Amino acid sequence: MMDDRPPTTDHGPQTANDVVLSVQDLHVSYGVIRALRGISFEVRRGEIVTLIGANGAGKSTTLRAISRLVPIQQGSIIFEGVDLRAVPPHEVTAMGISHVPEGRGIFANLTVQENLKLATWGRKDPKEIQRAYERIFSLFPRLAERRNQLAGTLSGGEQQMLAVGRALMRGGRLMLLDEPSMGLAPVLVREIFDVLREINATGTTILLVEQNARQALKLAHRGYVLETGTIALAGTSQELMDNPRVKEAYLGG
Repeated sequence: MMDDRPPTTDHGPQTANDVVLSVQDLHVSYGVIRALRGISFEVRRGEIVTLIGANGAGKSTTLRAISRLVPIQQGSIIFEGVDLRAVPPHEVTAMGISHVPEGRGIFANLTVQENLKLATWGRKDPKEIQRAYERIFSLFPRLAERRNQLAGTLSGGEQQMLAVGRALMRGGRLMLLDEPSMGLAPVLVREIFDVLREINATGTTILLVEQNARQALKLAHRGYVLETGTIALAGTSQELMDNPRVKEAYLGG
């Protein structure tokens, strides 16, 4: 049965190796504004976990804290046994965490191919890089068709595909996704989410922040609801979709 109390990170029998990411008692502030107020959650290997909540709840801040893009006042972020608090952002990426930011963050004045090539920084094996290109162009045939086109001339959906593709080029084991459906038509949202499901099925663990709670919960295995910097609810996706509070606040009743 669903528990409306803020959750612990105990989700039943598992080994330590199952937990890829463990966030404990995380506090982040912007000046006097407390964005995160001691949140704790975890992501297990092979999962899709989603964070849902209203604007300003702290979802994007959580991803930025994991990527070490904002300072942490208190708490720990453990990725594969390593505490990220003292790790600079470029080393977080090298450790195997890729981040697709809100707004996509592509380089508009570079081509699709050049955007993808930039993401190969730090990868040494040319054969692995070539396989990554082949995988991305297989997942997103439109990017293959537009590989020599400036990224700034792509449609919104194509730019989101490029942002996800660029994250895959880094070869990370954990992908952080911030609002991948923002500004996209429903047909493109379904297409992007289908690809995310395929990416997860081939071994990439995903932590997803998404305003479209219904789509996010359909995609994810588990979820956490953030409210004003705290975790208010947690459960499997089905438990959250069946919860009256979630239905009323995030699923349109």
